[in-house]
Amino acid sequence: MRGMRKFGMPARLLSVGIGAVLVAVLYGVSVDGTALTSAAPPPGASGPESSGSGSSVPESSVPGSSVTESAAPAPPVDACAGTIAALPPRARLAQLLMVGVNPRGPDEALGLVQGEQAGGIFIGGDDVGLLSGGALEQVRAAAAVPLTVAVDDEGGRVQRIEALDGDMPSAREMAQGMSPDQVRAVARERGEAMRARGVTTDLAPVVDTANGPDRTVIGDRSFSADPQVAAAYAVAFAQGLHDAGVTPVIKHFPGHGNTTGDSHLGAVRSPSLAELRGNDLVPYQDIARYGEAVVMLGHIDVPGLTEGQPASLSPAAYSLLRDEYAFDGPAMTDDLGAMRAVTDRFALPDAVVVALKAGADIALWTSGGRLTEVLDRLESAVATGELPAARVDQALRRVLAAKDAC
Repeated sequence: MRGMRKFGMPARLLSVGIGAVLVAVLYGVSVDGTALTSAAPPPGASGPESSGSGSSVPESSVPGSSVTESAAPAPPVDACAGTIAALPPRARLAQLLMVGVNPRGPDEALGLVQGEQAGGIFIGGDDVGLLSGGALEQVRAAAAVPLTVAVDDEGGRVQRIEALDGDMPSAREMAQGMSPDQVRAVARERGEAMRARGVTTDLAPVVDTANGPDRTVIGDRSFSADPQVAAAYAVAFAQGLHDAGVTPVIKHFPGHGNTTGDSHLGAVRSPSLAELRGNDLVPYQDIARYGEAVVMLGHIDVPGLTEGQPASLSPAAYSLLRDEYAFDGPAMTDDLGAMRAVTDRFALPDAVVVALKAGADIALWTSGGRLTEVLDRLESAVATGELPAARVDQALRRVLAAKDAC
């Protein structure tokens, strides 16, 4: 971990009449447009005491002094600046991407990290070669910034390490047969198994509310159709992952449990925003209870919010998450490369640009490869202003902070 570098000018001692006043002038330096500042005395702090009286000489009374009577508050220290400065511009963009890799072994993942410094990799499928025998160690060692290694291990029909570490019940089964404390223990044990294999992030728990048949798009992946029950169990699952040192990803904002359609197959439409607020969005209230987490936005068209766009590509959906639900951690997309709710609209590189511009901090695609193509497109978008540099900087700082890389 690299901290912020501080640069300063030596203090100049100004001798004036009855005492001495020390003036510290601290300069900030700019790294690719990012201001680095060092701390100044807090507003209202007194100057050096004069001998005997305990009073200080007002700085404005010192002949020739250019210091104003009331100093401006010091800007906050930028803890991420040193890490950002050490990354080439292309590698900064790469930190915002999570790319699916071949689960059979480390070769593809190692190439993506060594070649382009991908910020995250996603391990899907049933093969466990990359999760066995310490295969991930060389991949993680190749990363200049801590690498996010993600799986989606929810339990039930969405699992990744059951062949190695045993089966985990579905969310619905857990809620029907366990207490929240028991679910927390299950998640902690599972998280410890994932962490031991090099996984840092689990794309779980699902907080969608659903009572449909088990094998429907959400179905038994939901803890309950009751939003309060769903939230209580999802919080327990997230806490268990935290106990094991694994980051949870709560999904699918703003609510996939009562939609029509499957975003893997085409466009998906939810009930209206007003209806979501009374049900599907309830688990996102008091979002801090999940601890430090990532929120995944689904490819869901919400009447009254997204204007026909999937939420994952909609500025209004990200604004809802940030403003109304006060989430300040990283927001990520659902799969942009293999789900037709997006691929029917955009080629992958364009979808990544649209998502990051809309407010995503992490763009995910699970279909593997194409990292160089996507980065070329992102560099072009930043150069032309299509993707504002300030939006990239905002996303990068959230991602780095979540990795404890600042």
